[in-house]
Amino acid sequence: MKKMTFNELRRIKDSLPDGSMHRIAEELGMDVETVRNFFGGDNYKEGMAVGIHVEPGPDGGIVVIDDTTVLDRALQILEDCAQK
Repeated sequence: MKKMTFNELRRIKDSLPDGSMHRIAEELGMDVETVRNFFGGDNYKEGMAVGIHVEPGPDGGIVVIDDTTVLDRALQILEDCAQK
């Protein structure tokens, strides 16, 4: 479990290179809309819920993440890009 602000989560998403949502979805065997939902999307018709809970508060609120797999992969992609 991890906690961060919603705006921090969105900054991570916005920092990812183009195609990262599809890459994460493919690597983790998920629908791309499910990955987008993890980062604050709300397409539950095509994607699934992802185990994040947003509580009202400053900086967009507090996000409690039950399963950090998507976040961990996104952070790894950012780290890989920084090393290039």
